Amino acid sequence: MDQSMVHLWVKTEPFIVGALQIPPPSKFSMHYLRKMSTYVRMRASEGCYPRLFWPMWRHIACGKLQLAKDLAWLYFEIFDSLVERTPEERLEWAEVVSSCTSEEELEKQRNKLSVDTLQFLLFLYIQQLNKISLRTSLIGEEWPSPRDKSQSANLTGKSTCQNKNWNDYTHQAFVQNHLLDLLELLLDPDQLSASSHSTHGSLVSPEAVRALSFLIEGTVNKTRTVHPLHELALWQPLHVKNGYSKITKAFSFPKLEVWLRACLIGSPFGTSACLKSGKKLAWAQQVEGTTKRAKIACNAHMVPEVHRMVVMSQVYKQTLAKSSDTLVGAHVKIHRCNESFIYLLSPLRSVTIEKCRNSTFVLGPVQTAIHLHSCDNVKVIGICYRLSISSTTGCTFNILTPTHPLILLGNQAVTFAPYHTHYPMLEDHMARMGLATVPNYWDSPMLVCKENSDASVFRLLPPSEFYTFVIPFEMEGDTTETPGGLPHAYQKALSQREQKIQVWQKTVKEAGLTKDQRKQFQVLVENKFYEWLIHTGHRQQLDSLVPPAAGSKQAAG
Repeated sequence: MDQSMVHLWVKTEPFIVGALQIPPPSKFSMHYLRKMSTYVRMRASEGCYPRLFWPMWRHIACGKLQLAKDLAWLYFEIFDSLVERTPEERLEWAEVVSSCTSEEELEKQRNKLSVDTLQFLLFLYIQQLNKISLRTSLIGEEWPSPRDKSQSANLTGKSTCQNKNWNDYTHQAFVQNHLLDLLELLLDPDQLSASSHSTHGSLVSPEAVRALSFLIEGTVNKTRTVHPLHELALWQPLHVKNGYSKITKAFSFPKLEVWLRACLIGSPFGTSACLKSGKKLAWAQQVEGTTKRAKIACNAHMVPEVHRMVVMSQVYKQTLAKSSDTLVGAHVKIHRCNESFIYLLSPLRSVTIEKCRNSTFVLGPVQTAIHLHSCDNVKVIGICYRLSISSTTGCTFNILTPTHPLILLGNQAVTFAPYHTHYPMLEDHMARMGLATVPNYWDSPMLVCKENSDASVFRLLPPSEFYTFVIPFEMEGDTTETPGGLPHAYQKALSQREQKIQVWQKTVKEAGLTKDQRKQFQVLVENKFYEWLIHTGHRQQLDSLVPPAAGSKQAAG
């Protein structure tokens, strides 16, 4: 069997969803992770290896790596959210958490949780992806400024794509440049030299290669069947190349490293491949004539379901709506959209919104994370497992989430508000993604970075400014109200407003106006309403909702 028959690539999801978009704690360096790798194996019987339980990670993170407890939990939880689980298992955990009445009870439940130790070590290592390198900063390629205008708009460029989490060239380069470290991190301590490095005779266990499947997968003969790395590595015809020995039941370190390097190719499922050979999406709702610049690519027609991706760029002055199987479980990136209303009413895997302005995004339930970066005056309405934001100004988030929203670097004037809408399939979509209505931490964000310790960067929307949001499309389904209802203060504000309207209607009715006076009065009210629409910018949204000839029933395009 010729080794050219095997193609390996770096998986996209661990980087898109798993790499937190801040510089990692300094103690996540190779030096400390090596120490941790040895420490966990020596304490295998105490809940450290092969699975690392929350109490032991808390002990290592807080005691040895000097992390705050909530940050230690954050990394543990982000990794845990990447693990494959059934929706039922996710909902079960939500129920457990929401029934806890105290911090102690919650901690007791968390103590039962564990993660795969070796994969978790790799996960901590890839946090280096967003490390700020002083050298590249000096030559002008990266700097964490809130408004980096120098970045090119080119989405496909190797070094111009600012968001490293979405740049598959960066993922591949990261793994190739650090392959030695990644492999050494997985070695048993007795396979390391006195200076904690591998030697020519080091052996890599099948468990270690299985862990590396967290980052690498591949195919044989470029077939559509994707296999995790360990399945391919243990395949008999490849043993000569990758150094697996049936006698030692392990791989030769140098041979395995050479084989991995030789087989690694660019990801056929990454952003670049999606942009290059992706299909343009058909939209149910679209204003003609203004999509010339828009680039919307989707790879659902050519990749396995777990690798679905949609990239939307430069949508300008549009109202776009879609609810379809194409979107289900997809990673969505929305980039440089301006003055638009975008409705993606399907269950999604992750959503990244970057460099967008003056726009509203209404999203179906997002199983992992919504991340916003470098956006101005954007409104996001959604239900998600996690929300994180960086370098945003004047953005509003109407969300329902079982985790604390993460306020990362460089944000100003952030507003959080309760989730306040519904569409007919919403509860079905939530169940499909394993998302419940409780617990809901929309109003309890976490300031992750030290420079952000000032809580004045965000506010909770005052109930007096709160209005519900109507999704203006007809669809099949059973959901008829906002899941979980509204917080009391917001419901009360709505009821009071409703009463005022009723009083006003009664007053008009009892005023005994003549037919002409009623006509005059109606014109006056309509003019005032029209002025208000123009003043608030809502007119554009209404105009762009004028249904096409076939009506707006076909949101399932």
